[in-house]
Amino acid sequence: MAQSNFSGVDEYGFERHEDFDYDSYEHFMSVYLKVLATRAQKWAVLLGEGKSVKRTDTVKRYVRKGIPSEHRPSVWMAISEADKMKEQCPDLYQKILDSPFEKELVDLVKTDLPRTFPDNIYFTKEANHQAHLFNILIAYAHSNRVVGYCQGLNYIAGLLLLATKNEETSFWLLKVLVEKILPDYYTKTMDGLIVDIEVLSELVKSKVPDVHQHVINLGLPWAVITTKWFVCLFAEVLPIETVLRIWDCLFYEGSKILFRVCLTLIKSNRATILACNDFTALAECFKAIVKNASALHCHEFMQSIFKVPGTLSNSKIVKLRARFAKQRREQQQKEPR
Repeated sequence: MAQSNFSGVDEYGFERHEDFDYDSYEHFMSVYLKVLATRAQKWAVLLGEGKSVKRTDTVKRYVRKGIPSEHRPSVWMAISEADKMKEQCPDLYQKILDSPFEKELVDLVKTDLPRTFPDNIYFTKEANHQAHLFNILIAYAHSNRVVGYCQGLNYIAGLLLLATKNEETSFWLLKVLVEKILPDYYTKTMDGLIVDIEVLSELVKSKVPDVHQHVINLGLPWAVITTKWFVCLFAEVLPIETVLRIWDCLFYEGSKILFRVCLTLIKSNRATILACNDFTALAECFKAIVKNASALHCHEFMQSIFKVPGTLSNSKIVKLRARFAKQRREQQQKEPR
């Protein structure tokens, strides 16, 4: 077998494991590099001469086809309107870092630092990213006392840092994700997260009913399957470039994108899921489907998330969220205090 031209570490610093399929990756990159070159040219024209990015149909179409890595920090800030949040409090990040920290929050954040991307060369003790990540997480915890620090935020902030290479930009993008795009995902009760898992279950029931029934029959709760998908926004779940392409759309179109990704993974692997005969096999199946070749080929995968799930309106998601949020409140009222 010929030696691969690709190193054992990807461009974001993640070490490739011994079972990494270099042949599949080289085939993918031979196609994807041409896509990247085309997209880079189009974005260069769109952003030429200091033009600002505005939310238009053209920009939405460009975002769905992928934002070049060098433009992600500024484009993410613009399309998510995190830049407008920053304009209201331009000195917030540095002011928090210059102020005393609460010991409890410091201890919580420091506990998770070594657990964050341990297979990434930039997050080793010798590298600087752990210190940068600490600053982002501790600043956010002090800026939002309702959320404080919640496990899962370390992966999101860590990947934001790898993509933007800037602490303050990562802080503001984390802020817009937690407070605008994914409200109540990271509170102590995680009500928004729990409700959205119920919403996904209902969407699977309507769009892939046999899979929904099969999962129920084998006794595997959707929360076990999908909690990490939602909490980490697919970081540490799907291949890195695929995650960043998902985030491109997430920052523009909001949390509906998460449902599209979940439904695509489930619907595209329907036959494999239905072939599982017991709880253990099903659990292993869901681990495998996020690592297969279709997930690696990010451009085709992103095209599929707007086709495979079919129609998915914001109004339907809003109605389902309201229904399950009401059920959750009623259940909590019945529980003894």
